[in-house]
Amino acid sequence: MSTTIVTTPSGRAFISDNMAGASPQIAQAVVDAATGQVLPYGNDPYSDSARRRLGEIFERDVDVFPVSTGSAANGLSLAALTPPWGSVLSHPDSHINHDECGAPEFFTGGAKLVDVAGHETKIDPALLKKAVLRRAGDVHSVQPSVLSISQATESGSVYTLDEIRHLSAIAKDAGLRVHMDGARFANALAHLGATPAEMTWKAGIDLLSFGATKNGAMTADVIVSFDPAIAAELAFRVKRAGQLASKMRFHTAQIDAYLTDGLWLDNARQANAMAARLGDGLKAIPETGLLAVPQANIVFCRLPQHVTDGLLAEGYAFYHDRWEPGIVRFVTAFSHSADDIDQLLDAVRRHTR
Repeated sequence: MSTTIVTTPSGRAFISDNMAGASPQIAQAVVDAATGQVLPYGNDPYSDSARRRLGEIFERDVDVFPVSTGSAANGLSLAALTPPWGSVLSHPDSHINHDECGAPEFFTGGAKLVDVAGHETKIDPALLKKAVLRRAGDVHSVQPSVLSISQATESGSVYTLDEIRHLSAIAKDAGLRVHMDGARFANALAHLGATPAEMTWKAGIDLLSFGATKNGAMTADVIVSFDPAIAAELAFRVKRAGQLASKMRFHTAQIDAYLTDGLWLDNARQANAMAARLGDGLKAIPETGLLAVPQANIVFCRLPQHVTDGLLAEGYAFYHDRWEPGIVRFVTAFSHSADDIDQLLDAVRRHTR
């Protein structure tokens, strides 16, 4: 039986930054790690170097748990912070709510996800103040246990440092822990111009799902713990979930290269700049409507159906009609160039005419 593999040209792939390949530096690091003998399960020089670099960028000692997916990072983090009778407070459009097939509930042993709405996919502080106290102490109800925020959010918005501090303070005052889904952590950081420490533990974050796969890595994300008291439990949970890789060096070699010479931030800046270029171009085209000015690397806009159809016929790949008719999402990646964006804009102009 023959199999036909359909690929999308890189310059026309805007479904997700997951469509991009890997940075050459990261691919080379994996090749370099493929020779020689080292101890397994993270007891190797590559893992030591990655842990050291993470400690440097976060300006403190951190506990590091490499995993193969962002969903594993989120689910295991929430499990370490939430009892089975607890609840995880998150935005209704968050990734853990929509796109992880119940993984948080699975890893936590049944903890409930509770929606806390807000504009621009950000949790509203006033609504959070109510949610953290909802039926607290009532044995008949799940107990608010964890606040989970996405940075950047699923719509591409970015929490400011003040917003993170405010939400964390509300949660901590009520006895909740705080988790950050940082699948696009670097994109948010590049937008704010902040330091990793300022956007995490200095703002009240206990556990971070540190994403790299969407920004140039192959198959590696990391749970970063800022609370030593959680480390022992996380270690057992990671092993039990099948996420303690025997050949850990292939994960950590990626992370080490990702953090070397600022590659991770260079990649994020490129992806963000391409989203800004696309947003500026779309604003100038009649019949298109930008829903929000891009802050990270995600662009939502309205397109007439004939324009969407024309782009799809030309081989462009992007999400459309998932939210409501006429709404499309373009996600830019570190591998997109200015020419890629300009060609997409030219195609939109042609079809609007």
